[in-house]
Amino acid sequence: MKVKNPLKPLAILCTLLCSNAALAEQYEISVMVGQMYGSDLVASDDGDINVDSGSNISVGLAWQENVNGLGQILLNRVSHDFTDQNEAKNTLDITYAHFNGVALFRQQNYVTTMSLGFGGAYFDAEQGSEELYPSASIAFGTRYEFSQRMALVTELRAYATLIDEDDAIFCLQDTCGASFTDSLWIDSSITVGIAIKF
Repeated sequence: MKVKNPLKPLAILCTLLCSNAALAEQYEISVMVGQMYGSDLVASDDGDINVDSGSNISVGLAWQENVNGLGQILLNRVSHDFTDQNEAKNTLDITYAHFNGVALFRQQNYVTTMSLGFGGAYFDAEQGSEELYPSASIAFGTRYEFSQRMALVTELRAYATLIDEDDAIFCLQDTCGASFTDSLWIDSSITVGIAIKF
């Protein structure tokens, strides 16, 4: 696996955010499940290869920055299935790791959220290889707080990953089953879950 140079600043940012999280007095863990929809791929004859929606699960660790904001580390995993140009069943597993800033807009027990995140995306093709790319995300969501320690959370999130079109991630030896259509991979998810403070 090769790591792209744009990810070096991510290591510095990670160190700063993790040290800030260590100083927080209250933490929150959230677990969400949902459905994720990804970009299509392309065959060597320029025909489209449809990528199906996949079930995803995400786990977040957040800390209180102030009364209207959270810092968050979010891990999200999805598995997309597709049939490549050689009529072979294939799977693309993607794991996102993002550092997010979450703004909270409170209305008593109901909270609207907006989040921006930056991090990396690990792509692993079943019939091919794996790569790590830089990515960003934006999300809008809601929280309904049952108590001071538990909330029902919903979220719409879009991921944009900067990829290298020339990477042979879907190739085994000299046989390639698919390729990326352009240099930007888009995933969008709809999730629901529970957040617990401790």
